[in-house]
Parts: sequence; structure tokens; C-alpha cells
Amino acid sequence: MNTVKTVRELRAAVARARSEGKRIGFVPTMGNLHSGHAALVTKACQRVDFVVASIFVNPLQFGANEDLASYPRTLAADQERLLQAGCHLLFAPTVDEMYPHGMGGQTRVSVPQLSEGLCGASRPGHFEGVATVVSKLFNMVQPDLAVFGQKDFQQLAVIRALVRDLNMPIQIIGEPTVRADDGLALSSRNGYLSAEQRAIAPALYRVLRQLGDAIASGERDYAALIAAGQQQLDAAGLRPDYLEVRHALTLRPATAEDRDLVILAAAFLGTTRLIDNLHLDLDAHG
Repeated sequence: MNTVKTVRELRAAVARARSEGKRIGFVPTMGNLHSGHAALVTKACQRVDFVVASIFVNPLQFGANEDLASYPRTLAADQERLLQAGCHLLFAPTVDEMYPHGMGGQTRVSVPQLSEGLCGASRPGHFEGVATVVSKLFNMVQPDLAVFGQKDFQQLAVIRALVRDLNMPIQIIGEPTVRADDGLALSSRNGYLSAEQRAIAPALYRVLRQLGDAIASGERDYAALIAAGQQQLDAAGLRPDYLEVRHALTLRPATAEDRDLVILAAAFLGTTRLIDNLHLDLDAHG
């Protein structure tokens, strides 16, 4: 696996692969990689001949009081993990390489509606930062397909809309969330949790599963279910940011008639914000 740090080197390496008739896959990350990221690379390797990963902690998607400065940067360990997963090329640019003219005048990409509410309400400007950097990376790599994790469900919806609306010839694949044995969704931010907090954290997914079981068994009073779920999170020691039942494709609030649902949650453990979701296809449940 080669590592390059400039757009020029990246494009040259991808052009060589294309000249050999290879299809290109892409996995964008912010580094501090875990088994969930490795699963994205593995999925890409199953579908294409040449897989590019990127590691870039994108300042545009961090708010003023968020963890940009302290976000873990573990390049050497990440390179080893990518190599083991079968990645062919790593793009690890600097901020100056990604934003050579600074960020103040940077053209921004905005995806309305899907970016609003949920994490978009809690993190103003976050999805504009995501959409902008992903658009730049897609233009730099020009992949045939890109793989994203379903843990960031709203982000995945935003990227699908971005690709559709801007007519990008890229297939977007959502890979199921990888979890620890106790159900906690793997996340780079789990490393911020103390041992005591780590023991509490799986309650987030437990509550999602309980709500999912209730809905699958016929309950449709979503407001009551959400209120009960928030109480359970509180009782477990989590501070809910949001807990919502939404239509899985549009992310609008779910109605009793909807069959393709997603339950989305974000909650704080101390200063660490955890997110998770549970996709529920009621037609598959009968």
C-alpha cells in the first residue's frame, strides 16, 4: 500500500490503476481507524480492483466547541490496519493541501432538508462541512463506488442525495454498523469514554432495540415510545440529545403508515457524544 499526500500524486496513482483497466473504490475516513473502518475497506475490495482510502480530519465539519484539536490522530496504526484490510492507496493530505486558499472563501456544498434536524440541529454547519469535503474528495479520486458506514445514517442519506443531485457517476454503498460484543457501535470517539462510561454506553443500542421490538409488534404511538426511551436513557446515565423515529429514505418524521423506518439516537456520556440507529423494515417483519 502506498501513501500519498498531494492531489497530484493521488491522481497519478489512480490514473495508473485506471490505465490497467481497474475499477476504483473509495473509503473516506478521519483516521483513528477501528474494525468498522476495516469492514468498509473489505467491502470495497470485494467490489472493485483498486481501493483508495483517505484520512483527513476535516476542520469544516467541526463546530467551535467540538473536538477538532483533540481528535485522535494515529497515522502509523491506521496505515497498518488499512494494509491488513487490503487497501491499495492511502491519501493523507494536510489541511493546506485540501484548502489551499483557506476555508473562509471556500465554495461550500449544502444538502437541504436531509441535513436539517437530528445531528444537523445539534451540530450547525456539520453536514455542509461533510458535503463539501466529500465532494472535493470525490472529484480528486473519481471513484466508481464509495463505501460508508450505516452508523452515520443521516450522513449516508446526505451523501446519497449529494451524488444523485449533482449527477456524480458514483455508486454509494452503505455497510452495516460493526459493534462490540455488548452491542456498542464502534466509533473513534469511544476512546474518550472512561471504564465506567464504557460500561454504560451499550444502553443506547439496547433502548433502540426495545423501541424496534415494540414497533415491530405493532405499536405506533411514536411519541409515547420516544418518551419512554428517553426516560430509559436518563435512568442508565446517558443524557439524550435526540431520539427519533423517521422514515428511512426521507428522514421525515414517521407516520403510522410508514413501513421503512429508522430509529435514530444521539446521547452524551460525560462530554462524549454517541450516535446510533436501528433500521426497521416492517414489511420484512410481516
